[in-house]
Parts: sequence; C-alpha cells; structure tokens
Amino acid sequence: MQRIAKFEKVSFEQFLKDWAKYDPEAGENDVRKIYEELKLPQRATKGSAGYDFYAPVTVTMAAGEEKLIPTGIRVKISDGFVLVLVPRSGLGFKYRMQLDNTVGVIDADYYEADNEGHMMCKLINDSREGKTLVIEQGKGMVQGIFLPFGITEDDAADTQRTGGFGSTTR
Repeated sequence: MQRIAKFEKVSFEQFLKDWAKYDPEAGENDVRKIYEELKLPQRATKGSAGYDFYAPVTVTMAAGEEKLIPTGIRVKISDGFVLVLVPRSGLGFKYRMQLDNTVGVIDADYYEADNEGHMMCKLINDSREGKTLVIEQGKGMVQGIFLPFGITEDDAADTQRTGGFGSTTR
C-alpha cells in the first residue's frame, strides 16, 4: 500500500478562531480541552478505504438542522492525490446525514492555505422522518478517502492557493 498523506492538528490558535463559528460562547479553556482531546482520522480495519473523522464534541441536530463543525485537522497530501470527504454510510442511511456541499474535496495545496488547511464539515440532518441525529464526542461523523487524479496534457494552472473553501474561483 502506498503511503501518500499525513494527518495533523491545526494550531490551537487556528482552532480557537474557527471554533467560534461553531460555539461563539465557548471560553478559551473549554476550547483548549476540546483541542487536546482531538483524535486524528483513522481507518477502522486494515481493509477500510475510508479514514474516520471524529466528532470533537457531542453534536445534536434536529431534522433539517445544519452545523459547521471544525475538525481541528489538516492533511499533507502527496502530489497527484486528493482527499474526498463523504458521510459515514450508517449516518447517511439512518438519518440522511449529508455534507452540505455533498462531497468535500481537499486538494493537496489546501495544506498551505491561510487557515492552515483546517478541514471543516458542514453537516445537515436531512431526516424525512423527524429523527434527531446525535453523534457522540469521539465517534465517527464523516470519512475521507484518498484518490489519485490526473491532469490534461494542456493544463496550465500555475497559481498558488491562499484561501480555503471556494477560494480558487475568486
């Protein structure tokens, strides 16, 4: 198996800044405790393709509710690969939990972005049955799969990424 990436935590300062989007009332000491308990993504079994991303706190979402969840995680990816984030299949099946942008695409150069490549997951509980979704702290919420990609023969992209979500088309 080819080893092509390495997960890391973003700095505490970046996490603190981004956590305010999730919970503006949280104090610095509370956020530090969350940060210290963050788990890096892991595969559940040796045959798993997906790396589970874990909920940094218990997340409760009513049917139709959406939340932007800072993971505290960044990833250094070798050239020629991309990380694709998708819902864990059990949560999608039971609650219709989805990523608000349907699929997250994490490019290798996102690691160098101004936000340290901090991956955030905007989740929605799209339950049609009124089910409340609860993801316990430390349990898997989404999974990431590394995929190879190619470029066209006449590709001329030469700009450097600076921002995060949506920044390459600004």
